[in-house]
Amino acid sequence: MTADPAGRRGPALVLGATGFVGHHVSAAFEAAGYEVVMVSRTPGGPPAEGASRAVAFDLLAASPHELTALLRRVRPTVVVNATGAVWDVSPRQMVRVNVALVRRLVRALEALDRPRPRLVQLGSVHEYGPVPPGAALDERVPERPGTVYGRTKLRGSRLVLEATAAGRLDAVVLRISNVVGPGTPGSSLLGRVAGQLSDAALDGTPALLRLAPLRAKRDFVDVRDITDAVVAAAERPVTGRVINLGRGEAVDVRWMVDALVAASGIPARVVDDTGDQPRRAGAEWQEIDHSAAHAALGWSPRRPLEDALLALWRDVADRRASRAS
Repeated sequence: MTADPAGRRGPALVLGATGFVGHHVSAAFEAAGYEVVMVSRTPGGPPAEGASRAVAFDLLAASPHELTALLRRVRPTVVVNATGAVWDVSPRQMVRVNVALVRRLVRALEALDRPRPRLVQLGSVHEYGPVPPGAALDERVPERPGTVYGRTKLRGSRLVLEATAAGRLDAVVLRISNVVGPGTPGSSLLGRVAGQLSDAALDGTPALLRLAPLRAKRDFVDVRDITDAVVAAAERPVTGRVINLGRGEAVDVRWMVDALVAASGIPARVVDDTGDQPRRAGAEWQEIDHSAAHAALGWSPRRPLEDALLALWRDVADRRASRAS
């Protein structure tokens, strides 16, 4: 990696930088000494703490030529694709963001002169098929996703891996488990629960949480642990690899909700809502084998889930206090 006279490393270009994961990725690269360029369609709010600059750029509307022009202006040493469509979006929108945008990015990077920047593509463990309870999910599990989200993310990952195998890209795919921490989207399960707890705190009443029956066990990981791995993937010799990231622990989703309630200190009652809502497709058991990440990136998750949930709650409470002031 190149560095300027002040010792800062060459630019890290973060796509989807105002999203949940992208915002934390930007902060992690800044902390690692990079000049950070945050790219998003609507850079609402300030850049991540210390981030060098923010650029408004509509990745969905831009042509590969326009994206290549942006890359040539910035001259990054690493590009992180933190874009993605998962919650409360249509299948068509998932295709646009998870597939078409990635295809455009691959073409734009291929048009650059060598040496090309390292691309870190943020994928998902939902690109795999289900595994039986008790089994760990590693990189050898068949890719048979059961959801539109998983299928579209897999198509995007394959575009990146095919171009890399052909020698046209320097890229790595990180398949990430369920991420939690400060900034968790309000459209996610834990984000919705935090929002309802916040409303109850404002009203001074106990919270009544009506949720679909929570029977699944999933692998959750702190977003700040994930960003450590992303920075490592930008710097290690992992071109062409697929690497899974998770805590390596299948956790009851209901436990996560109860732990978030405990972190908030808000009295709450959870009620199973067995109404007409269709059951969401997805793996009922998920435990990630992160041994490849440890070997290739020197990475292991460090933060307890209780810390991630407390940070999530404090972030929601701080936002509520800011709106009230």
